[in-house]
Amino acid sequence: MGLRIRVSDALKQAMKDKDTSRLGTLRLINAAIKDQDIAQRGSDAETETGVGDPEILAILGKMTKQRMESARAYEEGGRLDLAEAERAEIGVIEEFLPRQLDDGEVSKAIEAAIDATGANSIRDMGKVMGHLKDQYTGQMDFGAVGPKVKDKLCAGA
Repeated sequence: MGLRIRVSDALKQAMKDKDTSRLGTLRLINAAIKDQDIAQRGSDAETETGVGDPEILAILGKMTKQRMESARAYEEGGRLDLAEAERAEIGVIEEFLPRQLDDGEVSKAIEAAIDATGANSIRDMGKVMGHLKDQYTGQMDFGAVGPKVKDKLCAGA
């Protein structure tokens, strides 16, 4: 079942359950997906179905990252109630994301990507990151993975 359908089904269930906090987050997810559909429709006239699962995973990952940053800022400002609300939204969003890879799995994935792309210098970092994004969208934080890839490529050179 596609992510779009899973979000839609969860939205309907939240309406039936009258779960307002969950419903609000699911509506935000749905709105972000529809915004991306509209943006894509403007640039690619042939696409009628909208964005696919990889794009939705990217949207969800971005939403999670934004909320983590907001929660951190609220904690620093002493607004623990707002930080908790952000964490609750993160919990709802993460239901639709695949399981996050641990550090060992990330290292193995980086090694496999370097081998698959034949990368041997820092100039090949874009190839490696592209390969990782194709394979592991939504399963790892690419902001944290980038420096690890750079270190591996620099060490191998």
